[in-house]
Amino acid sequence: MLKFDYQFLDQLPADPVEENFTRQVSEACYSLVSPRPLINPSLISVSKPLAKSLGLCEQDWQSDWFLNIASGSALQSDMRPYALCYGGHQFGHWAGQLGDGRAINLGDLPDINQQFQTLQLKGAGPTPYSRSADGLAVLRSSVREYLCSEAMHHLGVATTRALSLCLTGEQVMRDMFYDGNAALEKGAVVCRVAPSFIRFGNFQIHASRQETTLLKQLADYVIKRNFPDLGEPSAEVYEQWFETICDSTMAMIIDWMRVGFVHGVMNTDNMSILGQTIDYGPYGWLEGYDPNWTPNTTDAQGKRYSFGNQPQIAQWNLYQLANALLPIIGRVERLEAALENFADAYQQQAQKMYANKLGLQHHSGEKDEQLIDQLFLMLQLSETDMTIFFRCLAKMETEKNYTDQQLFELVEPAYYAPQQLTDDHMNSIYKWLSDYQRRISGQSWSDAKRSAKMNQTNPKYVLRNYLAQQAIDSADKGDYSEIERLMSLLERPYDEQPEYEDYAKKRPEWARTKAGCSMLSCSS
Repeated sequence: MLKFDYQFLDQLPADPVEENFTRQVSEACYSLVSPRPLINPSLISVSKPLAKSLGLCEQDWQSDWFLNIASGSALQSDMRPYALCYGGHQFGHWAGQLGDGRAINLGDLPDINQQFQTLQLKGAGPTPYSRSADGLAVLRSSVREYLCSEAMHHLGVATTRALSLCLTGEQVMRDMFYDGNAALEKGAVVCRVAPSFIRFGNFQIHASRQETTLLKQLADYVIKRNFPDLGEPSAEVYEQWFETICDSTMAMIIDWMRVGFVHGVMNTDNMSILGQTIDYGPYGWLEGYDPNWTPNTTDAQGKRYSFGNQPQIAQWNLYQLANALLPIIGRVERLEAALENFADAYQQQAQKMYANKLGLQHHSGEKDEQLIDQLFLMLQLSETDMTIFFRCLAKMETEKNYTDQQLFELVEPAYYAPQQLTDDHMNSIYKWLSDYQRRISGQSWSDAKRSAKMNQTNPKYVLRNYLAQQAIDSADKGDYSEIERLMSLLERPYDEQPEYEDYAKKRPEWARTKAGCSMLSCSS
C-alpha cells in the first residue's frame, strides 16, 4: 500500500462543489474528482528506473493493486484524487480557465530520497475542467508521452516523467486530423510523475480574477514546498523566486535547443513552475535542421512555437507570469530586471552550450560566434540532420590533412540529398569544415578528449517521430516489444549501442509524409 501525502489539499482551498460536471471554478485551487472505474485495464509498460526511485520493486509493479492505481481503475481507501484549476495564454491569447481537463492527481509520494513526487493520471476521465472534451486519452498520444518523458530525462533535460502506460480496455472516439473523419481508437492512461504539476497558469487564473488572497496562498505553498531554501515568503522572496524560475526555464530551453527538441505548444498553461518540460503533445525532433520548423499542425501558419522561437517565447511566458505575481509583490523593478536579463543570460549560456557541442574548450567571443552562426546557416543549405551532423563532426582529426572531399565525407551521413548540393553549397561546406578544423587545432585538448566532450553533449539517439510511430503501430496490434526496445535504447542516448545502430540513422523517406512521423495535431 502506498502512503500518499495531501498537504496541497490541506493547505489550499477546494472547489466547494463535489459533483463532477463542467463549470467555472472560482476561489479554489482544485476540485476533488475520481478517475473512472475500468472493467478490463491492462499494463503495457513500466519505467523501471523511475519505479525503483519511488521505492517499488518488480513484485509491486506486477501486482493487481499497482495496475488498479496506475490505470485509475480502483484506488486505495485513503486516496483523495483531485484536478488543478488554472488558466493560460494559448497561442498568445488569454484563454481564461483551462485546468486539468484530462489529468487527475493521485497525491504526493515520497521517493527513496524522501523528496515528494506527485503521481498524476492522464486520460483517466472527465473533470470539471474538461470543457467539451471527455477527459480520456488514446494509445498513440499516450505512447508518445510515455516514451518522450523518459527519453528527455535520460538526455539530461528537466522534465516530468512517466511511470507507466496502461490500456483502459475501452475505445475512444477521436478525429486525428480534425478533418471530420473521427474513428474509434484504443484508450490509454499514462501515470505521470513530477515534484509538482503547478504551472504558470495556476497563478494567472487567480490574478485574472483578482483573487489576490488565494494567489498569495498558492505562492506561499509552492515556495515552502518546492523552494524552501528561499526562506519565509515575503515580497523579496517572491522576487527571488521569480528569478529562480527564470533561471530554470532558461536552462530547460537551452537543453531543448541542444538536443533539437521542439515542444510544439508553449502556452503558459504548459510551462512548469519548476522549469521542467511538461505536456508532451505535438512535440517533435529536428531532423532536417530548420529553425522555423514546428511539429504542430495548428501552428503551421504562424509558427509561433517553432524551434528557433522557443527562447523568446519562454521570455514572453515569463512576462505573463511576472504580471500574475505583481499583485502580491507590489513593485516591478526586480521583475523587469529579471526579464530584461533573460535574453543576455540566455545568450551567454547558449554560447557555452554551442561551445560544448563543437568541442571547444571555451567560447572565445566574436570569432566563435561567427563560426557558430555560419554553421547553422550552412546546415540550412540542404536538408541536414542536426543530431547526426554533430556526432559525425566529433570524428574529425586535428592533425589530418583532409582533401575537400574527405572533409565532406566526414559529415555526409547527415545529408538527406547530398547529390543535390550545388558547387556553391559544397564550397561553403568545405570552407566551414576547414575553419572548424583550424579552430580546434589551436586548443590544447586531444582529439579523444574533444570527441568525448562532444559525444557527452550531442546525443546519438533521440526519439525521432517515426520511431515513436513505429512503436505506436505495433502497440495498436498488441505488440509492445518496440516500446520496450525504445525504453532500453533511450536510457543511454549518448552511448554507442551497436545493436541499435539502425535507430541512429536519418528518417527514412517513407516517413516524410506518413501520419504521425512529421507534424501532429493536438488531438489525443
